[in-house]
Amino acid sequence: MNRLNELRQMLQDASYDAVLLTGEINRRYATGFHSTAGVCYLSQKQAVFYTDFRYTEAARAAIDGFEVREIARNVAYSAAVNELIDADDVKRIALEDKTLTHCDYAHWKNALHAECVRLGDDVAKLRMCKEDDEIMSIVAAQRIAEQAFDEVLNDIREGVTEREIAARLTYLMLHYGAENMSFDPIVVSGANSSKPHGVPTDKTVAAGDFVTMDFGCIVDGYCSDMTRTVALGHVTDEMQTVYDTVLSAQLAGIACAKAGIPGRDVDAAARRVIEQAGFGDAFGHGFGHSVGLEIHENPNASPSAADLLPAGAVVTAEPGVYLPGKFGVRIEDMLYIIEDGCVNLTEASKQLMIL
Repeated sequence: MNRLNELRQMLQDASYDAVLLTGEINRRYATGFHSTAGVCYLSQKQAVFYTDFRYTEAARAAIDGFEVREIARNVAYSAAVNELIDADDVKRIALEDKTLTHCDYAHWKNALHAECVRLGDDVAKLRMCKEDDEIMSIVAAQRIAEQAFDEVLNDIREGVTEREIAARLTYLMLHYGAENMSFDPIVVSGANSSKPHGVPTDKTVAAGDFVTMDFGCIVDGYCSDMTRTVALGHVTDEMQTVYDTVLSAQLAGIACAKAGIPGRDVDAAARRVIEQAGFGDAFGHGFGHSVGLEIHENPNASPSAADLLPAGAVVTAEPGVYLPGKFGVRIEDMLYIIEDGCVNLTEASKQLMIL
């Protein structure tokens, strides 16, 4: 199991002897198995996934590399982990300090038979660079989202509400095989579209409105993320200018994106186009973020992102221009970063659609 080998290599280079994964995301990364309960213990000698009766049978059928053990109803997870710690003579064990509450971290620290240290970003760094199976899942999720987008275009007409469009997108993605949404779909129209993360309302779509839809779904735990802005009936010259500006900015950022450059350089390439068009103050967020088991991961492509983009990362390309009281435009694709550029994982058209 390649992922298990990578985790063991992480252990070999770390200042701790074992790691305890308690958060659902990192447990799934390590085992490939989704559950709301359980812990993963990993040392150089043992790899054990403890869970309760509800998940044991499914976990044993699905997990390769980790021994699956069922936690008894009257046994605390900490007691079970202590047996592993004692058997391995572990002196230091890393805990997920970024997902545990302060109370839970203190509980584990007091209960375990080893010195507890913070895991920090060690597993998150491994997750930055996607393996082939992870890319396949992300692409599968993206294709479902695109199929839903193609169909929902038939439902966008005068009198339909933002909430109804969002509900239709949700239904269609589930219908075509998504296990869940990456996040609650954003569907905003007219003046509401100037709110980058606006919430769908009972506002009805009217002729002359932009409709911005930001949505994605999950396949095998991995997220997709896309945004398209369409118009109903007609657009003004200003609307066309803003749309063309955002698209040009996105293409400039995509052309710049490759492994080994800071994320802020990709952001700057896109931002320069928007600033030169006179809309610099209307682009208030970053160019993009990484996507994987979580909808927002590292690394980022934002003005403050000094870290170099690694080959294997999947980063969104989503510049936007937002004019309060008027309208907003955002266009978003997902980019797979490679050594000499990037591969756009999004196939949906980006030319302005007037429905």
